[in-house]
Amino acid sequence: MTLAPPRYTTQLQAGLGLVDETKTLLDIWTPGMTPPQLQATSLASGRFTTVTARRLRNVVIECFKPRYLVAGGAPAAHLKRLATVLTAAELAQAMMLFTARANPILADFIRQVYWSRYAGSYTHVTNDDARVFVERAIDDGRTATRWSQTTIPRVSRYLTGCCADYGLLERGQRSSRRILPFRIAFPVAAYLAYDLHFAGVGDNALLGHEDWMLFGLDRQAVLGELKQLSLKGLLIVQAAGDVVRISWKHSTMESLLDVLTQS
Repeated sequence: MTLAPPRYTTQLQAGLGLVDETKTLLDIWTPGMTPPQLQATSLASGRFTTVTARRLRNVVIECFKPRYLVAGGAPAAHLKRLATVLTAAELAQAMMLFTARANPILADFIRQVYWSRYAGSYTHVTNDDARVFVERAIDDGRTATRWSQTTIPRVSRYLTGCCADYGLLERGQRSSRRILPFRIAFPVAAYLAYDLHFAGVGDNALLGHEDWMLFGLDRQAVLGELKQLSLKGLLIVQAAGDVVRISWKHSTMESLLDVLTQS
């Protein structure tokens, strides 16, 4: 039995990439802190003086929670540690991974539209490109109901704006955005490989996992990334034809994070 693909929502409207806000919330958040506690602590911290209490609640409940407080808060805990050593661009890539997982419409837009344009040597991605993608998704039944003619262009702008926040497209208020050079960063590749491994994804299946496609990587390119991780001593990869075996050097994510934050 084939599972139906997840429905698209307008949840991105609560906030796009929210890179700076997420950094601050990660700094404030501690393991075990609930979303209401995070909201109250953040409000009292004085670090969101330009944000209303209602807006802060939306950011925490509609954005931070579904992106980073899933799986017992593991994404937040991991990013909180990595934020101390990753560059701004590297941290944005990690945020993109979790935002895309929480928002299938963004994940599919990046995989199907952005990387298609990138591979086709296009120089820009436009809001019209996003609108066509959204309209086709609605026709294909990917939304619970048909979105209105005001919602469609709004969501289209959210998609390109979110890509800009994460470094895929140029920033600014514009209807056509220049495609930027983009390559998965080493620590993000290491984290993703181990994250999929600890989630129970087998070695062969790992190379073709859809999460890699967010970074424009097909199976052969993923193998190349794993070989680079092998050169860094993070794992051992053996490939013979279509069969791949990986010896994982770290038995827990905490062990991997120790290495990534100390290197």
